[in-house]
Amino acid sequence: MKIGYLGAGAWGRCLGKLLVEKGHRVKQWTETKPTKRCYARGIGAELTLTSDLHEALVDADIIVESVTSQGLRPVLKRVSTLEGIEAPIVLTSKGIEQDTGLLLPEVAIEVMGEDYRARIGAISGPSLAEEVNRKLPTSVVGSSYDEALMMQICDIFVTPYFRVYPNKDIAGVAFGGAMKNIIAIACAISDGGGFGANTKATIMARGLHEMRKLSIFKGCHPETLNGLSGMGDLCATCLSTSSRNYQFGRLLAEGNTPDQAKEKVGMVVEGVYTCVSARQLAHRYHVDVPITEAVYSIIYEGVDLKRNIDALLTRVVKREHL
Repeated sequence: MKIGYLGAGAWGRCLGKLLVEKGHRVKQWTETKPTKRCYARGIGAELTLTSDLHEALVDADIIVESVTSQGLRPVLKRVSTLEGIEAPIVLTSKGIEQDTGLLLPEVAIEVMGEDYRARIGAISGPSLAEEVNRKLPTSVVGSSYDEALMMQICDIFVTPYFRVYPNKDIAGVAFGGAMKNIIAIACAISDGGGFGANTKATIMARGLHEMRKLSIFKGCHPETLNGLSGMGDLCATCLSTSSRNYQFGRLLAEGNTPDQAKEKVGMVVEGVYTCVSARQLAHRYHVDVPITEAVYSIIYEGVDLKRNIDALLTRVVKREHL
């Protein structure tokens, strides 16, 4: 297949390489002037880079997106102005848009038009780029509003080491991938503060509960959050020191300011952006999200880290509802 690829960051390069190794022809768009010779080395002649958006997407059988949650709307607006672009779009970014509270598939529909709904899909799950690059066994889910596209997405991406399972709850798939980044920041702060495995397990378990509660108001099936795009992604992001959200939280615990931590990570930390979106959603629907509130207050209000963790662990004990 001819695949037009939006974005050439770490995850974009990872999936671009995977697709080329499967025999697809990939033309990858990046806003920065591409260094084609350097990038193509060791990957193959079927992958090329371009800074020309139309060149990347014209005649594509399918479009794959790996920009950022914040950058999705402006990039898709540019795509929507191009003539003859009708290929399905597979979203791989993870986030919730600020102010609108839209999940990324909803953003895509709003920009591309309701007629594009059946051509919107997504991939999400526990998939750290460095491990996929090493061909370590990885399982994710592929989803779409359209059953046929969902199965096509799974077929396009699946390899012996990168398993793609279909899940038709695209809202739940997108929501889980977004929310887990916030919980990962909280876990890293806890680790950096020396709170131990018990504390971290508590944050992960209660974080998943927080995700499930809020997911209902976005039309998700809560049980989706128990699968790869929820619990699976949550575990990978909270437990791996190579996760940029985890790295960011750990840097905060070491005394860095949020700006210093972002600079040291050197890549987009989606949880910093999504934390605002999730908090806005929670306030809109009157849902109690203490972990999200704690992460928000640390990043944006300068509240003391230890005091926030202590406050979480000394909340009034209530009956556990799952």
